[in-house]
Amino acid sequence: MDVGFIGLGSMGIAMARNIAKAGHSVRAWNRSPVDASGLNLVKTAREAFQADVVFTMLSDDAALRAVVLDGGLLKDARKGSVHVGCSTISIAFAEELTELHAEAGIGYVSAPVFGRPDVAAAAQLNVVAGGAADAIAKVAPLLAAVGKKTWPMGERPAQANAAKIAGNMMIGMAIEAMAEATLLSEGNGVAPKAFFELVLEALFGCRVYQSYSAKIVAEEYAPGFKMSLGLKDLRLASEAAERAGRRLPMLETVRHQMTEAVQAGLGDKDWSAVAEFMRRT
Repeated sequence: MDVGFIGLGSMGIAMARNIAKAGHSVRAWNRSPVDASGLNLVKTAREAFQADVVFTMLSDDAALRAVVLDGGLLKDARKGSVHVGCSTISIAFAEELTELHAEAGIGYVSAPVFGRPDVAAAAQLNVVAGGAADAIAKVAPLLAAVGKKTWPMGERPAQANAAKIAGNMMIGMAIEAMAEATLLSEGNGVAPKAFFELVLEALFGCRVYQSYSAKIVAEEYAPGFKMSLGLKDLRLASEAAERAGRRLPMLETVRHQMTEAVQAGLGDKDWSAVAEFMRRT
């Protein structure tokens, strides 16, 4: 399949390479210079968008708007092509993109993913898909090339974005829970390593607790997912809850805590570094 890929950060480049490894022709573009060995780099986003299927993996609403909409890429795209948006974006923007793609005669599938860069490199992402059934069916082989399973959420692309935002909100809440539990147990003489061995074996033996508790125990916060991006996703969750007319008090507490941590200079660290912030204060 002829595939375009826009956005070659640590996640995007791994995904693009796995699509190429699966035998598809990939033309890729990034906003800044990048070492993209194994990929066919093109000079403009417009060139990358001239494909049967185009993936975008950009950081937020603003980046996606600047590249795709402000760049006028939809008007010159191939009729009948499908754009697969893998970014974690707001519900409102996902709905706007759905309308604009329909007007341009282009399919649109929201397909945000769960997984860190190492998971992306191993093609073991969990892909959350929303969009028309025929569009999802068309891109299914490509989604299979980047992930271990695709989870359909409905025929509206925004449904996938809602699920991704809600999932990231839960991860943020889990990190906050681990950070607070560490302070409580450590403050009463329990070593963090011993405490989390108990927790992982007896209570919460899942991937989120396993990976983030290890960072908290080691006090090693090299970014797998930057706290500044985690805070962005918590903001999206607040906006989504407001749109749905729901009040989520735990979300607002965790968001406030992470806001203070970012303001304290930890925005470029992994979002589990909220534990470091709490140890300082």
